[in-house]
Amino acid sequence: MEPRDLEKVLQPKMAEIRRYLIRLGAGASDAEDIVQDTVYKALLYLEAIDERKFSAWLYKVAINRYFDHCRRQKRYSYSGEEVEEHPAQEQELPEAVLLRRERKEEIEGVLDCLNPVNKQLILLKYEMELSYKEISALLGISEGTVKATLYRARQQFQQLYGGEGE
Repeated sequence: MEPRDLEKVLQPKMAEIRRYLIRLGAGASDAEDIVQDTVYKALLYLEAIDERKFSAWLYKVAINRYFDHCRRQKRYSYSGEEVEEHPAQEQELPEAVLLRRERKEEIEGVLDCLNPVNKQLILLKYEMELSYKEISALLGISEGTVKATLYRARQQFQQLYGGEGE
């Protein structure tokens, strides 16, 4: 892979991985450190990485570094930092903004109650919008396992959330 091509691939992917790590519960500075370590490892092992699986390799390294960090810190909680705040539209009523914010906080609370694997799968599928095939390649498990585990994760989420909502 050429250096120019590598930069074009790494820039957006690293921002995406950083956002994902923050959603998993890493603090902003921890997420940046993990991303930096991931890029360093990618540069070290660039020749050994299959170009078709480069993105999955980056995610896998970042996720493993995050879980290593969590084991060292003995924490799996959401830091409360906002990844991206969507500004309210001009015609939106303050009540609607407040209700949306409350619903978001409630969903975040339910996600924090899920076990780490279920939370990870739900975020990969619904926030990162990855396909079952991409998730299976990323985590190194079969598509059937991804589907079954994601089904159980949704069931756990619905049970904790009370079956409400959209």
